[in-house]
Amino acid sequence: MSKKLLSIMMAAMMAAALVACGGSSTASSTSSDAEAETEEVEATEETEETVEENAEAVDETAADETAADETAADAGEEKAYKIDVICKTLSSEYWTYIEAGAKAYSKDHPNVTVDVKGPPSETSYDEQQNMIQTDLAAGDYDGYIIAPLQSELVATLLQDTDKPAMALDTNIESDKILSFIGTGNQEAAKAGAEAAVEAAKAAGWEEIKCIEIAGVQGDATNTARMNGYREGINGAGGEFLDDEVQYANAVADQAVTCMEAIMSNHPEGIAIICANNDDMAVAAAKTAKGNPAYEKTIFLGFDGQISAAQSILEGNLTMTTAQNPYNMAYKAVETMVAYLNGETVEPVVDSGFTIVNGQTAQEHIDTLKGYAGN
Repeated sequence: MSKKLLSIMMAAMMAAALVACGGSSTASSTSSDAEAETEEVEATEETEETVEENAEAVDETAADETAADETAADAGEEKAYKIDVICKTLSSEYWTYIEAGAKAYSKDHPNVTVDVKGPPSETSYDEQQNMIQTDLAAGDYDGYIIAPLQSELVATLLQDTDKPAMALDTNIESDKILSFIGTGNQEAAKAGAEAAVEAAKAAGWEEIKCIEIAGVQGDATNTARMNGYREGINGAGGEFLDDEVQYANAVADQAVTCMEAIMSNHPEGIAIICANNDDMAVAAAKTAKGNPAYEKTIFLGFDGQISAAQSILEGNLTMTTAQNPYNMAYKAVETMVAYLNGETVEPVVDSGFTIVNGQTAQEHIDTLKGYAGN
């Protein structure tokens, strides 16, 4: 109890004692002491008023202290958390937006520390495995957000952890995963493929065949996008050539080799070349540039990087299915913090996608540059 409140209560008790004494004196007064009795009654009334005022002061002080306690409790809800975000890599443009989005949440919420890391490339399996094992063993983090290079392996690594874990960009089939935050890869790829078929028709292609330059074989995201491409191409009236899929391990230099092989096998040209990411799509488009048979080929990428949008403006890449990695990462950390605060979180948080073409490429570039500025 505060000193101020204690002083007021002591004063009230003393005033009450005075009332009791005054009442006794009045009871023993005789009729001959009328003037003294009147004065004592008046004094008693004044004392009672003082008691009431002191009681009101006690109530007001108690209310003030209760409000102060509630304010302090509210402030205490801003708990400090440390979140671990392990990416597939940090060496590509796409993953730099992931990093920026995760760190932006920490900037907006200073009580949340976010560590972002990733291996040298999307085929650095051992390096990512070591990162995950090291961070889980250290126990320094309140929650883990992981974009797995090998989903099944990561699911195994998470089996013994008692800390909350969420999947970013690529889902992890594990009962330890509380939520998946990312793009619906199959649906997004399907939408891009459908748009590519319409563009191929508009370009004058009568036989609409599509070859995919794929990422890492067996990767869950790669598989989801391939399924979406196949479904979209075939469903829109084209033909997805399953037997001619080229794997380039998600890197541009291997995509160049793949595109050279495609041109060698199809000197007549192919209506659509779709790629698992923008780096490969841009590389393929540049490789085919100058080949008359591929002048009208629709080159479709996936991710929506600035380099892809710039390539569209330059007349190389035709279109790309753009994710929102910045928003994806921000939502991932936000979802983890909500869970740590005792809130219920959704099992899937879809960060959305858009189809970027020649009409929207510049606007898309401006948006991404705004993210980088944060």
